[in-house]
Amino acid sequence: MIVQGLEVGMFMSNCYIVGSDQTHDGMIIDPGAESGRILKTAQDLGLSVKLIVATHVHADHIGAVAKVKEATGADYAVHESAGGKKAAQAVNQMLGSMLGGSFRAPPQPDRLLREGDVVEVGELGFTVLHTPGHSPEGICLYGHGVLFCGDTLFNLSIGRTDFPGGDYEQLMHNIHTKLMTLPDETRVLCGHMAETTIGFERNRNPFVLGLY
Repeated sequence: MIVQGLEVGMFMSNCYIVGSDQTHDGMIIDPGAESGRILKTAQDLGLSVKLIVATHVHADHIGAVAKVKEATGADYAVHESAGGKKAAQAVNQMLGSMLGGSFRAPPQPDRLLREGDVVEVGELGFTVLHTPGHSPEGICLYGHGVLFCGDTLFNLSIGRTDFPGGDYEQLMHNIHTKLMTLPDETRVLCGHMAETTIGFERNRNPFVLGLY
């Protein structure tokens, strides 16, 4: 399995390029900005991008979806609850103003994801975990010992819940029941900040430990 992370845009969001060593099919998770750099990295990895997945639809994670889709023809997938756009629109108006009005909304999704769906890239399969709390449509993708968790869980922190559509109790419930049940050695690739593991967060994260 190929996994390459890129920190993109003024919000320093993590975009992940995931690919199959066997078929060279690729998936891009959260292309938030810098479409040219993302596309060049995928090309340098020898991948043909078949799928774009947004862990949630805040501007710093979907800002480059339109350009990446136009360049690759890849399908665009989000959780089905992203259809309720009021909360996301409110957040993206705020983030868009910080971007100087340069935010370009993505096209309509080609695929709506649900809890338990499997996203496939060549022979690789990643299970969709619906983890709302940071945003109603938030998801994680889990497979092959890796968790792509968007803004659900961070290294020693969690996603903020003060945006429209956020819910602290819901977020913590999902972290405890869906993420902390994964094996300790699971790599956690977050939407911002450095990589971590489930075991490290279970034992060190102050939110998980109930210190906050």
